Formats: sequence, structure tokens, C-alpha cells
Amino acid sequence: MVDWGAYTLVFVAGLITALATGLGAFPFFVVEDVSDRLNVALWGVASGIMVVASVLGLVPEGLAAGSWVAVAVGLLAGVLLVVLAHNYLVDADIDPQQYEEADFRKLVLILGVLTVHSFPEGIAIGVSFAELNLGTGIPLFGFTVPALAIAMTVAISIHNIPEGVAISIPLRSMGVSEWKMVGWSVFSSLPQPIGAVLAFAFVQFARPLLPAGFGFAAGAMIYLVASEFIPEALELGQPLDGHGYGELVGGFLAGGVAMVGLLAVV
Repeated sequence: MVDWGAYTLVFVAGLITALATGLGAFPFFVVEDVSDRLNVALWGVASGIMVVASVLGLVPEGLAAGSWVAVAVGLLAGVLLVVLAHNYLVDADIDPQQYEEADFRKLVLILGVLTVHSFPEGIAIGVSFAELNLGTGIPLFGFTVPALAIAMTVAISIHNIPEGVAISIPLRSMGVSEWKMVGWSVFSSLPQPIGAVLAFAFVQFARPLLPAGFGFAAGAMIYLVASEFIPEALELGQPLDGHGYGELVGGFLAGGVAMVGLLAVV
């Protein structure tokens, strides 16, 4: 029998991360622009959180559930998914510093890329809930929620905030109202609750593939950090003193340490 309450919980977790993207538009309610220095630091924080969540959370969970071969296959499959997402929308350059010159078609392409890329993050959330009501966890809304699921939801929510900033920059230049900027930012992450539910359903009915599922989520997130977040931060940091390396490394360490602490606490 399908536990619709569990699916609702997973959907809500994915929806929380999508709504967090809208927070990226809120600085524009009070200021005209968000500084490159802050943006670089935020990308660093997001990168540190997601790498640590993958390396110390998803991969060990996968190894505990099965063989390293299955986890490795999942890792490669996760990387492949992100590569295909890149190739599907070829040459869509996610560069906030060029957004001021972006026309409507370019903006739609940018939103499309971010929307496609949000799906693997939803998968990571769904897979992290695989051990719901099994073993130890945090009592929440009548469920025993795995610590990894809470950590992953927090991590991706934080990561989505700078993405919301990136989406809001071109909308600001086009004269879009602040609340519509919030709406478009959330829209770009709506695949996350959908991906979360689909991934959760998959691992519930195909538990022998759970190790590969953990590896898949980790591979997708680590490759996103390497191919998207860090290059984006470095490009934003070019005009800064030290080209933004200090802000990026500082943010990465802060995010990584915070996630280690979160994994240890929950």
C-alpha cells in the first residue's frame, strides 16, 4: 500500500528548496544590485555544502547499502545526466554579469538551463529520504526522518538562494516587479519537488538499486559544483581583488564546516 503521507513529506521538502530560490530575489526589494563579492561567497558556501553533503553523506550511505561498484556506477550516471542537461540547451551561458544585455529569448534559455539543472537536486532530496521510517532519524510530523534527508534539504535550500539572485538580475534590468522576480525564481526550481517524489518512489520500489541511487545523486551534485558553481564564482570574482579566490575559498570552507556540523548534529 502506498504511504501517501510519506510522498507528501518528500514533496514538501522539495517544495521548500524551490521556495528558497525565491529568497534570492528579496535583496532587490531594498537594493538595486547584489555585490559580486557577496555572490562569490554565496556560491562558495553552496559549493562547500553540496560537496560535503555528497562525500560525507550520500556516498557513505550508498556504500552502507551496497557495493562500491553500484555506487561508482551511480556516480557516473549522475555526472552523465548533468552533461546531457548541458548539451540539451547548448551554449546557454549562465553569466549574471552579461544578463543586462540579455534579450527575452536569452532570458528564457537561462531559465531553462537552471530549471533542467534543478532536477538532479530534486533527485538528491528524494534519494536522501530512502530510509524514511527505517532505523534512526529525527521524529518529525509522525515520521522518523533520516538525518541525511534533513541535511540535504537544508543544503539545497541554501544553494538555491544565489541561483535566485542570478535569475533576478536580468529580470531587474527588464523592469520586472520584485514579486514577479520571486515567482520566476521559484518557477526555475519547481522540478525539485517533482524529482524528489519520482526518486523517492523509485528507491521504494527498487531498493536493490539504492546504492546506485545514492551514487547518482552524489555524482550529479559534485559535477554541478565543479562545472557550474565554481566556474560561475570565479567569473564573478574576476573584477575583485585577488579575483575572488579568497571569497570563494572562505565561503567553501564555511559551507563545508557548517554541513559537517549539521550532519554530526542531526
